[in-house]
Amino acid sequence: MSMNVQWTTPVPCIRTGRCRYKRLDSEEPVSKCARLSEPSSDAGFLNISPGSPVYTAPFNGTPAHQGPSRICQYLLLPVAERGGVHSALNIHTGEEYVCKVFAMATYQEKIRAHGVLSAHTNISHVKDIVLGDQKAYVFLEKDYGDVHTFLKSCKRLGEERASRLFRQVVTAVAHCHRAGIVLGDLKLRKFVFSDEKRTHLKLESLEDSHVLEGNDDSMTDKHGCPAYVSPEILNSSGSYSGKQADVWSLGIMLYTLLVGRYPFHDSDPSALFSKIRKGQYCLPDSLSPQARCLLRSILRKEPTERLTAAEILIHPWFHTTQETGSAEQEVGSTDQTVPTLSLEEDESPFC
Repeated sequence: MSMNVQWTTPVPCIRTGRCRYKRLDSEEPVSKCARLSEPSSDAGFLNISPGSPVYTAPFNGTPAHQGPSRICQYLLLPVAERGGVHSALNIHTGEEYVCKVFAMATYQEKIRAHGVLSAHTNISHVKDIVLGDQKAYVFLEKDYGDVHTFLKSCKRLGEERASRLFRQVVTAVAHCHRAGIVLGDLKLRKFVFSDEKRTHLKLESLEDSHVLEGNDDSMTDKHGCPAYVSPEILNSSGSYSGKQADVWSLGIMLYTLLVGRYPFHDSDPSALFSKIRKGQYCLPDSLSPQARCLLRSILRKEPTERLTAAEILIHPWFHTTQETGSAEQEVGSTDQTVPTLSLEEDESPFC
């Protein structure tokens, strides 16, 4: 069966032309994290449970096609554990990409920030877009898996390696904030490795970001993963600072890299949100004073007391870990505590 593909030019990378290949209209997007108003269960040890960052809600419609599909010159194959993401191969050039599939009605808004933001080494670039009758296929740079999945295998990272990866995460966020883009729904799963050695990170995409109008970063959206949500989002029925909420999520990411579990956790959503509102978390004695200082400077209940993304980058912790480490650097550029939670040997700290 032949198909006419229409092309438009919403972003500079789009080509013009036509193709006559199979489209992926059988693919259905996998559910994202529940809105905060919906019942959810975020296990603090990050076990797979509804509402946790890796939970995929059951799909009750037509099952998604799991085999290879072809759209124009690309061969696509769904990526396990990454809903809505396909690995893509250009059969003419042999180049590999990641493909994200969006509904035609929403894809321009989903990729809008890519057209606003200047190129950055820690942010994936849109390489091509193919428009079908019902869906848009956005091709981004190939990656080697996300940080969340990687961390599941190593449980936690030493401070030297964590600092090198986290610096790249913060560098990407700071670049977006300078350009007037609030990322929203920030989490480890949003960052992927761009090399097989897993030393270089990039933000997978900007599909959940918000392009600000002027300097006001006030937001009212309550969508996100429970483990990463900031206290002010839970406490306020009005607006909150999108950039400061992003910084809170950075703190959750850093804590998880260093400790191997989320700082706030409970199987009951109400109890989880209560802990987040109180801002109570433990800082293990195994962490260096500089790491503890940085975490205390980010995970603060009062948004205005948090460091900005740009300020995080100049924290002494990065300098200290790079001085004591032997690996080559890959990138250039009073909270209450609760008793440390012990995990049984057979408990998984991840969802």
